[in-house]
Amino acid sequence: MADLGQGYAPRGVRLDAVCPGVIETPMVADMLDGQAEAMAEIMKQQPIGRPGTADEIADAVLWMCRPAAAFVVAVALPVDGGFTAH
Repeated sequence: MADLGQGYAPRGVRLDAVCPGVIETPMVADMLDGQAEAMAEIMKQQPIGRPGTADEIADAVLWMCRPAAAFVVAVALPVDGGFTAH
């Protein structure tokens, strides 16, 4: 991604990605329904102590689309409650 991002940057095109962690969605709820132990194990690995929300992911995407992020190029932004940094 870095090569592509750097290649397109001179043309005014920013190539970035948002990398979500465990997010409260119907799919995750269905996967973990009745599996309290599995959910507890997942939460042990979440420094923030909870799953993320779709709104939190959307906020990160919207920020990356704003002029405030105009100098952000070729970045894979973890939006994962600190899991990657853990």
